[in-house]
Amino acid sequence: MENAEKRIKEIIRILHKTYPKSRTALTFRNPLQILVATILSAQCTDERVNQITPMLFQKYKSAEEFARADQGELEEEIRSTGFFRNKAKNIIGASTQIVEEFSGKVPDNMADLITLPGVARKTANIVLSSGYQKSEGIAVDTHVKRLSGRLGLSREKNPNKIEQDLLHIVPREDWIGFNYILVNHGRQVCQARKPQCFKCPLNHLCPFFESSGQS
Repeated sequence: MENAEKRIKEIIRILHKTYPKSRTALTFRNPLQILVATILSAQCTDERVNQITPMLFQKYKSAEEFARADQGELEEEIRSTGFFRNKAKNIIGASTQIVEEFSGKVPDNMADLITLPGVARKTANIVLSSGYQKSEGIAVDTHVKRLSGRLGLSREKNPNKIEQDLLHIVPREDWIGFNYILVNHGRQVCQARKPQCFKCPLNHLCPFFESSGQS
């Protein structure tokens, strides 16, 4: 157990040193905007989302305005993000619930956030960490899922189960930033198809590197 704790602390230390200004790549100014942007980012690149959100946030400035949006019109405005019909429905539905149940303010806790349409734990964790600087969990996206497996942090495949494994080993003070440093590392070095193991600062701590026969 002691070795596992030392190992995860060393992984976090190295990644923080490698990516010192890690944060979400999504552009936003308030909790509502990061909520909408995160819903849009499902099965879509952050770059694509950031191309359309400036116009979107200029037009819809509050939960009330999103709740009143014409769904067909919103669908066309977010079409390029994919799955636009479902995303538009969820954005309007979540905004309506925010207005009706939370006085127009995006909830700042996990229990309330996950009651919103289109919001599961990953999205809720991103809203809490980026929008409120709060940590009730660790967002598990495709990068965190992949790296958690390769680094031997979790053997699970289900994101919720991976999160529970991570919460047991990652120090609480690192919960907010853990997603961001793993996402950066996943994009720049530990990529899905061609991980650049020989330039990876974690390869001496990585079971995937050892088992690949490259070490």
